[in-house]
Amino acid sequence: MENIAGARKPAKREDEHTVAGEHRMMRRADREVTNPEQIAAIVAACDIVEVAYADAEGLTIVPLNFGFDYDEATGKLTLWFHSAPRGRKLDAIRAAAGGRLPVAFTMQTDCEVFKSIVGNGTASLVEDLDECRHGLQTLMAQQAHMPNVEFTDAQVRSVTVWKIESDYFTTKVRAKPAPTHMHQR
Repeated sequence: MENIAGARKPAKREDEHTVAGEHRMMRRADREVTNPEQIAAIVAACDIVEVAYADAEGLTIVPLNFGFDYDEATGKLTLWFHSAPRGRKLDAIRAAAGGRLPVAFTMQTDCEVFKSIVGNGTASLVEDLDECRHGLQTLMAQQAHMPNVEFTDAQVRSVTVWKIESDYFTTKVRAKPAPTHMHQR
């Protein structure tokens, strides 16, 4: 694309917001949610997070139940999970450099309106017993709506707890479009 003087005008995706290593601005910024209270409510309304990662077997994506912590002041989102002691996800985390596996995730709710979150982060195993207990408590609060469950040390040690600390995520709300025409018989 050239302007009148003959100089090439940068394409929209070539501006300073889309240079490799920087986060691209949401194309439909009118749908982006930036209010921390609204973001927290959307995360709380989700039941499943889909986590994508690459390992020795290739790319994969897995749907999971989760718990979460969201710090409205800093915008930091931590997703909590539990697993059996062995499996593909845990093998991938253990094999990653420093035990920190890059992942992508998405979650959505209220499909009539379509509220969604898409992000990136780092998955890691949790070793500290109190931190594991906290992760399990957030999971029970989110999935079973039981915020005050207490876990014994033996219960905490019987599962593997891991987390994703989000480096970057966006939240979006899109209203269901009205029908443009009606089919007549």
